[in-house]
Amino acid sequence: MNMIDNAFSVHEKALGVRSQRMELLSRNIANADTPNFKAQDIDFKEVLKNTQDSALQTTHSNHLTQGADSTANGVKYRVPFNVAFDGNTVELPVEQAKFGQYAAEYQTTLSILENRISGIRKALRGD
Repeated sequence: MNMIDNAFSVHEKALGVRSQRMELLSRNIANADTPNFKAQDIDFKEVLKNTQDSALQTTHSNHLTQGADSTANGVKYRVPFNVAFDGNTVELPVEQAKFGQYAAEYQTTLSILENRISGIRKALRGD
């Protein structure tokens, strides 16, 4: 793994997971009136914890083990606060609030990546 991969690896994966999370929330909002639709979300911490090329490097393969109960993509069904008669678990106000929160987190990750790129450009130019 080279220096560029080391500088961006965690943030690159975080951006990908945040993008998937935004897609799931968009799908939830679009299907708010679909009978028997089950709202989904991604467990962001679990996905980043289970990435193979994490920022935490070990000196031996047996030092850290991954849990057997964790899923690879971290997608889980959301438990609603109120039960709908048609079996739909999407709660539109909750989904919209989460969408706003996750959009801000996505933008924050982009800003961190932009700052990293700017720092590397300055280092390469000798500024």
